[in-house]
Amino acid sequence: GGLRGGTVHPANNTMLMQRSAMAGVLPRQGLMVPSAPSRLRMSGAYMVPAQIRGLRPARAIGDSVDANGFGPYTPRTTPTESALNIFRKADAICFDVDCTVTINDSLDLLGQFMGVAKEVEALTSQAMDGTLELKDSLEQRLDLIGCTPPDIKRFLDAHPPASRITPGFVPLVRALQSRGVAIFLISGGFRELMLPVAEYLGIPKSNCMCNRMNWQFDDETGEATKLLGVDLSELTAHNLGKPQAIDRIREEFPYRSIVMIGDGITDLEAVQKTGGADLFIGYGGVIERPAVASEAEWYIYDWNELLSNMRRYKVAMVGSGAWACAAARMVAQNTRADDCAHDFQETVKMWVYEEEVDGRKLTDIINEKKENTKYLPGFNLGPNVKAVPSLEEAVKDADCIILCAPQQFLRSICKSIAGKTKPGAMAISLTKGMRVRKDGPQLISVMVSRILGIDCSVMMGSNIAIDTAAELMNEAVIAYSNRTNGNVWKKLFTRPYFDIELVADPEGAEMCGTLKDALALSAGICDGLGAGANSKATLMRQGLFEMRKLAQALFPTVREQTFFMSCGVGDLIAACYGGNERLVAEAWTKAQVAGTPTSFQALERDLLKGEKLRGILTSYEVQDIIKSKGWEMEYPLFTTVNRIVTGRLPPSWILRYKEGAMPGMADSSASDFDLGIESGVMPRRAPKPKIVSLSA
Repeated sequence: GGLRGGTVHPANNTMLMQRSAMAGVLPRQGLMVPSAPSRLRMSGAYMVPAQIRGLRPARAIGDSVDANGFGPYTPRTTPTESALNIFRKADAICFDVDCTVTINDSLDLLGQFMGVAKEVEALTSQAMDGTLELKDSLEQRLDLIGCTPPDIKRFLDAHPPASRITPGFVPLVRALQSRGVAIFLISGGFRELMLPVAEYLGIPKSNCMCNRMNWQFDDETGEATKLLGVDLSELTAHNLGKPQAIDRIREEFPYRSIVMIGDGITDLEAVQKTGGADLFIGYGGVIERPAVASEAEWYIYDWNELLSNMRRYKVAMVGSGAWACAAARMVAQNTRADDCAHDFQETVKMWVYEEEVDGRKLTDIINEKKENTKYLPGFNLGPNVKAVPSLEEAVKDADCIILCAPQQFLRSICKSIAGKTKPGAMAISLTKGMRVRKDGPQLISVMVSRILGIDCSVMMGSNIAIDTAAELMNEAVIAYSNRTNGNVWKKLFTRPYFDIELVADPEGAEMCGTLKDALALSAGICDGLGAGANSKATLMRQGLFEMRKLAQALFPTVREQTFFMSCGVGDLIAACYGGNERLVAEAWTKAQVAGTPTSFQALERDLLKGEKLRGILTSYEVQDIIKSKGWEMEYPLFTTVNRIVTGRLPPSWILRYKEGAMPGMADSSASDFDLGIESGVMPRRAPKPKIVSLSA
């Protein structure tokens, strides 16, 4: 700060010529190099007048001065892998204030305001060249300034924080704060001048470690009236105060890693003492000090250099059905406009199974109109969603892979990209279902993790695609095995209209999301029969009971409370009133009762535009498990639903589901007439639905 130098742009040399004699500097090849009598031994800095502070300096590498005088140095503007990792994982970052956070030295600026600029700057230079102790320099400068509390108030009014902050610093602080990084200000400046800056930046007063002014107070009014000097009890009033301040921070907080950023030699000292910072990053955006620039493990001139080096996750969506598009739309909003933490890269690549719509490729339509006109018409996905027909291209280098393709195709999708995902990538499944194997059921998330070799969370909830796309109030549960990854997914999906709750129960959440699809068929059948609200409520209550019982029987670690979250009772209610399974099952039942039977495949084509129905496949999978264990009577609703959709019982038996699950009932001659409902034409035993074209 003050008249403490750095390299400057050659265009400014003319304005410096008249001041060079006073400052003891000589302009040479775009640099202001100290002449021999005035070399700054402590800082190795060049002299720069206040008028040009804040300009990024133009350096002539190889013709610079190091801490001992003249000699070449090359700042490390590209961080080492170690430095980058420490920065990205830092729990706390400490910033110097003068000439780092602000474009000037606050005490020098106050001296200028009080009309003693030259005298104060001279003392500043003596402190920087080592001829005057830091504490003595502070006391003598304050004695020269001789301000009163009203003077400080007038000074702060004349120089508000917004006018003093270095360009680009506010977005950096906002990004770090949004990521949960603790921000501290550690400065040799004074608290009276620093706190307004901290308040402007949203940094708590308790996180400001700087000097204090000693005041004399009037006995009658109790108000401060006279400046007496420096409070020498503060660590920052002494040499090596900053590493001691960081050591004190470590004692108070359990931070694993702390970074110090600043422009001066006292900031560099923070990593040179035990208990200090783990990394020092030098800042030369206001003043470049060779002693600092030559020693810093990482040296920057622009705060955007830190922003751009923050880890930013690349996101890929696998799938393009209605729910995949609604989810991609939310994600794209967060990566583009509302990512103040700079957590994510803006572009979201979405893999689209290529098909023709009105004679054009679906990927071309999505990229041109930013809308999936087939599966989610009328909703703009966002300018940063890019549809690609190549699955490998979509997931290449992706850090966050969202899987939202039909269950029956997901295994082959994962097989095709196995070994091609980025090391350290994470996945999340929005697909509901499970694989039934001889050794028992396998959840989708487990299958994904085993095939791809990466962590896979799940997102389940009461989510109707069109309601989510319309930004109606909605919620979901993200269930995780890795808490850190769960937090990343929560940031990616949370919107003002879409609330996310985290739970460490992936088995419970995924079983809820899977089982409710089969149960939603019962609600649709009930609606198709026109049976009324009481009957439907009974089926939903029984469905929740069986869902919880079966999930805990298969996975004993499943938590009871999971069933009362959005992924449990919330999803069941939504599916039984507004889901595709309910819609198709109602239409199917009406057709059976009317004597014009149709197939689920035909209804998928007509009502869902070819999008696959999960509930039928889930019903088969669940029944395979139940039958293999002899549990039909323990889960009568699951059993009866399966017998109805496979044609072994007429739809009306949903109203007598306990009897429908009894042994031998699937082969009985029971008919709709037994319940007083006109019978529909229906085969005694129907084949499993044939899985046809891929639609998402």
